[in-house]
Amino acid sequence: MVNWRIAHVEETESTNLLARTGRPGDVFTADYQTAGRGRLDHRWLAERGQNLMMSAVIDVVGLEAEHAATLPLAVGLAVVEGLRDKVANLRLKWPNDVLAGGRKLVGILCERHGDNAIAGIGVNVRQREFPSEIADRATSLALLGSDASVAEVRDMVLGSLSQVIATWRSGFAAIYPRLRPIDYLAGRNVAIRQLDDAAPSASGICGGIQPDGSLLVGGQLVWAGEAHVAEF
Repeated sequence: MVNWRIAHVEETESTNLLARTGRPGDVFTADYQTAGRGRLDHRWLAERGQNLMMSAVIDVVGLEAEHAATLPLAVGLAVVEGLRDKVANLRLKWPNDVLAGGRKLVGILCERHGDNAIAGIGVNVRQREFPSEIADRATSLALLGSDASVAEVRDMVLGSLSQVIATWRSGFAAIYPRLRPIDYLAGRNVAIRQLDDAAPSASGICGGIQPDGSLLVGGQLVWAGEAHVAEF
């Protein structure tokens, strides 16, 4: 289990950048990010003080690269399990979003930095209005009827993250059975756009998250970091 050490600032460029100065067990939070990022360098848009913006430093020394690459799925599982008492029917959209009612509630950005991994977690907590470009696909705990505070959500997520990471270290297979029931894409028609222009695209019925952390789409395996998922 991890004994987290929390350092909070009112404003920063990015909590993931702050976390590069930390050591395993350090957690960096902020009321506001001036350059928050999601996966594929998408901007993370959040009102000041209304949402959880947090980055945790996790030791990945000794883990095989393939195992370490499944960290976003482990973090997503931790978020889903940590917030179950506040909102029901959360789903993990491979590789790193948590959805409620098909709308994005949580974004996850994991990055390798030396011997550590940085798990960036953004949770929409108190925000009730979103910019027009994301308003139709974003939600928050407040909009879902929860009165949870940002600090309460932080503590719930960190408590769950500590437990899940302890299990995940023994192998992705240790948490895989807990991922399958919350797999949002399984059974849906999806299209995969490979980030490498030379790589083939994949589309069709999604077979869901696989035991190695990849996604099965139309009989083809796709790994996190290689594709953008878009339903059709």
